[in-house]
Amino acid sequence: MEIQPTKKYNLFVRLLSLARPYKRYFFIAFLCIITLSFLGPLRPYLIGKMVDNYIINSQNKEKLLTWSLIIAGILVLEGVFQLIASYFSNLLAQSVIKDIRTKTFNHLLSFRMRYFDNTPVGALVTRVVSDVEAITEVFSAGLMEISGDLLSLFFVLTLMFLANWQLALMTLIPVPILIIATRIFAKAMKSSFQFERQQVTKLNTFVQEHITGMGIVQLFNRQKIEYAKFEEINKGHRQAHVNAVWANSIFFPVVELLSSLSIAFLLVWGALKAGGKTSLEIKAMYGQIIAFTLWINQLYRPIRQLADKFNILQRGTVRAERIFEILDQEEHVQDVGALDICDFNQDIHFKNVTFSYVPGQDVLKNINLVLEKGKTIAFVGATGSGKTTLINLLGRFYDYEKGAIYIGETELKTIQLNLLRANIAIVLQDVFLFSDTVHNNITLGNKNITREQVILAAKAVGADGFISKLPGTYDYAIGERGGVLSVGQRQLLAFIRAYLYNPVILILDEATSSLDTESEELIQKATDKLTENRTSIIIAHRLSTIQKAAKIVVLEKGEIVEQGTHKDLLKEGGYYKNLFDKQFLEEEQ
Repeated sequence: MEIQPTKKYNLFVRLLSLARPYKRYFFIAFLCIITLSFLGPLRPYLIGKMVDNYIINSQNKEKLLTWSLIIAGILVLEGVFQLIASYFSNLLAQSVIKDIRTKTFNHLLSFRMRYFDNTPVGALVTRVVSDVEAITEVFSAGLMEISGDLLSLFFVLTLMFLANWQLALMTLIPVPILIIATRIFAKAMKSSFQFERQQVTKLNTFVQEHITGMGIVQLFNRQKIEYAKFEEINKGHRQAHVNAVWANSIFFPVVELLSSLSIAFLLVWGALKAGGKTSLEIKAMYGQIIAFTLWINQLYRPIRQLADKFNILQRGTVRAERIFEILDQEEHVQDVGALDICDFNQDIHFKNVTFSYVPGQDVLKNINLVLEKGKTIAFVGATGSGKTTLINLLGRFYDYEKGAIYIGETELKTIQLNLLRANIAIVLQDVFLFSDTVHNNITLGNKNITREQVILAAKAVGADGFISKLPGTYDYAIGERGGVLSVGQRQLLAFIRAYLYNPVILILDEATSSLDTESEELIQKATDKLTENRTSIIIAHRLSTIQKAAKIVVLEKGEIVEQGTHKDLLKEGGYYKNLFDKQFLEEEQ
């Protein structure tokens, strides 16, 4: 997608504004670049003068040695200034990138679940890693080096015209052709950068999704099919880079040809000027020819690189646009709550709550419900009936659109989000564990929770037995997503986590639906321990696990169709009775 010039300028200005805290690095680097831009063109001028005055027309060895040392000193100075400029420009770039990446990740942490449900993980990884890394070149290889090259061109041309304006014009004859070639190259590179960006995102997304879902790929014998898809995407990725290589392979030989052409014009000028002149007069031209030869190299080198660097600048700006798209997203949960004190040990009221993930398709319809404090309430119903959505609203992973949810007399949205989340614990069916130790997965890195507290919680929940048998016990690294543990063991770790954080409101989202009988017994004991004296909400497919619940709420297509105790609902002979009988018969068979 083409970025309009005005928008591109605004993006670039916004990107530069991020460097404001590090302006000291910028000024040091820029000062060195200005100095380099002057010293580089000055060197051929001094070499030309040295040739004329101390090699051709004079044999003063002492002055020749002095001028040679001066030129050598300039070369050393150029090296020193180049080192300082490179260090501080890269320090500036990495400092800005650190800030952008931190800001982007911090912004993502506040987003609603809706955003992550609709955005591929691979695309987000590309944004936070690859796109941010590409912006580095804007401040190092892009902005700084372009400034240096432009200043160098200015000084080279100035000295060339001051030395001999006629010769300068003659050597610049190929430059218009170079400018045309540069514009063609810039367009080709721009197109290849855009193609490359698309292919990198596509490749990252595909790899991330398929490595995560490798079990499904192998289970359904999809290896060959998915490999063929990957091969196709990988070809596109290769082609994106080949396009850039192809443009470079044409452009740079053209530049070298034009550079040689300028030197050829210089030699032709020298030959024409030498006609009819004495050897002494011809020798007087040597210094100027040498100086112009060096200037031509200094002239074409930055022109040759400018096109590439402008494209690097453009690529960084395009990548910056993608980062700013995330930073400008208003997908985060609006933490408008001001209350930092709230008694969560009160009844929870759902009053006329309506919600939809897609506008016009209500998932919850006019829900009116009371969850009594300190009691266990169970939600049952078919898939898509709205059970999990109620939990998402209570935890404010999504915000309800109509109606309101109250804790006592306090509306949910008026409570500070951190306070709300600190008093609610959710144990999901699919427990997410990080690639870390058992201890760190339980504490989530909270330094205030000691090992002794973790062990006591594990014993209370009934999980200390299996943890103690692991190599390294609580220091055992469980691998990505806890892949080395069984489903039941992962659930138990989640229960320990919830127990340690001691929430007032506990939510168990289908925590026993994927367990074997032995694991279910352990989880049931842990559930009984966790739900003691706290408001507990259980979502379950296995109705046998919720018979002790104080209230069972039956949902169907986003509406409450029944509610009551297990015995009451069986007596009514309605939806719950049919569901229970059907499940009982399935278990019997």
